[in-house]
Amino acid sequence: MKKSRVIQLLGLILVGVGISFGYTNRAHTDAGESITAVGSTALQPLVEAAGEQYSSEHTGVFINVQGGGSGTGLSQIQSGAVAIGNSDIFAEEQAGINAKQLQDHQVAVVGIAPIINKQTGIRNLTKQQLIQVFTGQVKNWRELGGKNLPIVLINRAQGSGTRKTFESYALGGRKSADSQEQDSSGLARSIVASTPGAVSYVAFSYLDHSVTTLKVDRVAPTEANVRTNRWKIWSYEHLYTQKQPDQLTKKFITYILSSAVQKKLVKQLGYISVHDMQVQRRATGKITTMK
Repeated sequence: MKKSRVIQLLGLILVGVGISFGYTNRAHTDAGESITAVGSTALQPLVEAAGEQYSSEHTGVFINVQGGGSGTGLSQIQSGAVAIGNSDIFAEEQAGINAKQLQDHQVAVVGIAPIINKQTGIRNLTKQQLIQVFTGQVKNWRELGGKNLPIVLINRAQGSGTRKTFESYALGGRKSADSQEQDSSGLARSIVASTPGAVSYVAFSYLDHSVTTLKVDRVAPTEANVRTNRWKIWSYEHLYTQKQPDQLTKKFITYILSSAVQKKLVKQLGYISVHDMQVQRRATGKITTMK
């Protein structure tokens, strides 16, 4: 028998063995499959970490996660360009988005806190003072009991869900003054840490010792205070999909909502599980107590 014929027969035998043990089914369902999720940088660490875990448990599946802001995430999912649009805000809050065409999956809650450069000497502001700082009514930290340093505003870019949440619940719906804008929470934190007098706001998941985290009206930005709405600057983290997402997308979202992720990964990364909230917020901003 020719050598090539032997190789062909051996190949057929191996394929047959693979079928009997279900190997071809794994290749068919997993190999080369991917999901692209785009949008909120506040949600990005969770989706990236969950995606890495999911990929490690499902050979051949890749979760591609990109930032760009909540506005980008919502517009991309509405156009059908991606499988998941990551957002810090309800689709109803974003101009040009038809929320009725999308499916909302609330996978976590994110607290948002104002941060300030450590040299400033400020640790607490009243809500009115916070509004004065971000609307440009106060120009120097000395006016608020801090050091003689000019206030340097660092805003998130237009279309950022973090910015919209901050303006809605920290500034009482007022718009922040024109200032330097950054596309990500990580970059905003980095600039605040290295710029005397700088102030901004980031998701709890980005808080670290390189900056001072501000209290507002003596209330600390903690998970416990978010759960009861005592700390009011928070939002849901949404994974938006089409009304009928594909099976792979459904499985990944189910995985993020599983107790394995909600009880461990969500908390490790500084988010709050949706199951731990004692209040519920609607797109209108109305708060109701969970029964």
